[in-house]
Amino acid sequence: MLSERARILLKFLVERHIADGQPVGSRALSKFSGMELSPASIRNVMADLEELGYIASPHTSAGRVPTPKGYRLFVDTLLTIQPLQIAEHEQIRAQLRPDDPRHMLAAASQMLSDLTHFAGIVMTPRRQGVGLKHVEFMQLSEKRVLLIIVATDGDVQNRIIVTEEPYSPSQLVEAANYINQHYAGYEFDQIREKVKFELSQLHHDISTLMSAVVDARASGTESNGMVMSGERNLMNMGDVSSNMVSMRKLFNVFDQKTQLLELLDISQQAEGVKIFIGGESSLVPLDEFSVVTAPYEVDGQIVGTVGVIGPTRMAYERIIPIVDVTSKLLSAALSQH
Repeated sequence: MLSERARILLKFLVERHIADGQPVGSRALSKFSGMELSPASIRNVMADLEELGYIASPHTSAGRVPTPKGYRLFVDTLLTIQPLQIAEHEQIRAQLRPDDPRHMLAAASQMLSDLTHFAGIVMTPRRQGVGLKHVEFMQLSEKRVLLIIVATDGDVQNRIIVTEEPYSPSQLVEAANYINQHYAGYEFDQIREKVKFELSQLHHDISTLMSAVVDARASGTESNGMVMSGERNLMNMGDVSSNMVSMRKLFNVFDQKTQLLELLDISQQAEGVKIFIGGESSLVPLDEFSVVTAPYEVDGQIVGTVGVIGPTRMAYERIIPIVDVTSKLLSAALSQH
């Protein structure tokens, strides 16, 4: 348990770092915290916080920055939420007119990006009753295969999959025939459940390609996808644009989308706003980024998630109410449709 003094200093350190992005020293904390403590006393408290893993010391500075653990404590227990301004509330409501549901999802994503200057994401509702009609595999090169999935509603998805071992054209035909014979007509969620039980019993050639079908459909933009706006905002952030490793990881997250979809899927099971702080979860494998999400409903049933991807040092007290209000107004607009 942290002392009250340590909690207050951590709160001011996080807020100061969020404001200017710079490491925070003991003199700055002494000046801005308003506490009657000497810089030496503050340094002692900061040493304790660092030892407990709440703050860290960059090599280039004598100041300290919050760690994901420090941000988590700040968000869970020290944060003071700022109510959304009336003008922003009305701006969201005006954009989410109950006309075309697809337009509303795109508008919600863009609105989240515009209001936060980060990336806005909306997980689209999963279509019910859509099943597999048939699949085809086409060899592109030794270990690259084109997967074609045709759904019962006529939707067609193409995916290029990279295999660990080469497949001959006859093996690909055999695998497609097996999958079409045993899984055609089933809804994709049913297939996913069947595969869990049957994968170990399938021939290795079939199981690898079957997993590719399930994974491709799970990340498909139509069956369980998302609308994203403002990715460029993150690319242009100084914290990221100067770090090629972070840029590469961020590109991979946006390109694959699978991890984000899993995260949004998990968020549907939570009540209200949920915050994923960078580095805490394999679903957000970037220390520099956090995701703030909230589920939205249609006629009382949760069908999707809205969220914001931004830097770990985002102004959570402002982002949280924006995401929360957007999810509630989107729920109301969709339920009216």
